[in-house]
Amino acid sequence: MTFNPLSSLTGPMSSTPAMLEAFSARACVQGMLDFEAALSRAEIRAGVIPTEVGAIGAACDAARIDFEKLGNAAASAGNLAIPLVKQLTALVAAGDKEAAKYVHWGATSQDVIDTGLVLQLRHALDLIDADLEQLAAALAALALRHRDTPMVGRTWMQHALPITFGLKAAGWLDGVMRHQERLTALRSRVLVLQFGGAAGTLASLGAQGMQVSEALAEELQLALPDMPWHTQRDRVTEVAAALGMLAGSLGKMARDISLCMQTDVAELAEPAGEGRGGSSTMPHKRNPVGSAVALTAAVRVPALVSVMLSGMVQEHERALGGWQAEWDTLPEIFQLTAGALQQMTQVASGLAVDAARMRKNLDATGGQIMAEAVTLALGAKIGRMAAHQLVEKACHRASQSGQHLREVLLSDSAISAELSAQDIDRLLDPSAYLGQAGAFVDRVLQSRQRHNGRESGSER
Repeated sequence: MTFNPLSSLTGPMSSTPAMLEAFSARACVQGMLDFEAALSRAEIRAGVIPTEVGAIGAACDAARIDFEKLGNAAASAGNLAIPLVKQLTALVAAGDKEAAKYVHWGATSQDVIDTGLVLQLRHALDLIDADLEQLAAALAALALRHRDTPMVGRTWMQHALPITFGLKAAGWLDGVMRHQERLTALRSRVLVLQFGGAAGTLASLGAQGMQVSEALAEELQLALPDMPWHTQRDRVTEVAAALGMLAGSLGKMARDISLCMQTDVAELAEPAGEGRGGSSTMPHKRNPVGSAVALTAAVRVPALVSVMLSGMVQEHERALGGWQAEWDTLPEIFQLTAGALQQMTQVASGLAVDAARMRKNLDATGGQIMAEAVTLALGAKIGRMAAHQLVEKACHRASQSGQHLREVLLSDSAISAELSAQDIDRLLDPSAYLGQAGAFVDRVLQSRQRHNGRESGSER
């Protein structure tokens, strides 16, 4: 039995082994069993159940569960917790009938399922954090190495002005660091206990309800929320939305890289490797397979996030459909995002950057990419609008005649009367018109250093 739609032949293409395992059937069941074991320990500490019920914790091992039987029974029960508790109770009774009386004492199915999920989320977020840091390191190295490497800046898919590749990499890095901040911040809201009993009041535990809750949260090393959140789903939806944004940022990076990998552009190339990026029929192909994974996730994840958002509208104290819609959706969001993240980390770590081709592409329009610089210099002498009209006409003549913009500018008496040949040569140099690109790269890299300093301080 499997609860994971990606556990198939395409799973390794879309995700990572670690994330597939984090949301595997085994991990799902073990998370719920960890809740049950911790619940028994907490209730022993609170004096709610006898101390001689250690058999409960000993039986909470997913290896002892009949998964096929569990899945089949869940179809009728409506959730996994009901048949799981039944199997667990039978396992405990086989060794200690008295202890079996206290399995699942005071809890409800959603307590088991939600807290088990939170335990999975804690591990999954750790995996995302580790991969995000690797990606950030790779992007920081690219931004630093290519701080001053000029390339074409493109708007509306057309040549705009010169930028640097370091600036482009710093833009990717800047987004990654914001995602790191978001995922750190949401942990305090998401990694919390779910424990409310049948209607969220813990009535079955009487005056000891809060004492058990506190002990249970401590046992699981989770925060204790002010109240149960059975039908308040903003916590898990926040995780989904944050990952949706991360998938989008990874998709943007992948789009940039794949566009720059086009044969006609040829400025970047994903790392090569045995069996990577080839074609079944064209030996010359070097396809952007890492980018394809990220772009696939960027297409699929937003729709899944919308499921989580839609599912927030739940009925009274227990949902009918909205909560159940989360069960496969949130794991799939994590798995797809993890796959995209790992692929783009590998791409960034081995990205081939062709600075010479970038420079050649800067010259592809015969100097016209520098038209703004010429316009501003000329505008300082004759006014911006008049200058714009003169340079625009010059660009049209250059395009129609196939001449370099320099030749056309020098042949126009109205322009050459104001700008010398030396002026025009200086104005047509892309490396002299990069604005604050280097300063922006430096600012992003400094922010990363501060981020790393904070992380080191928190570890100490």
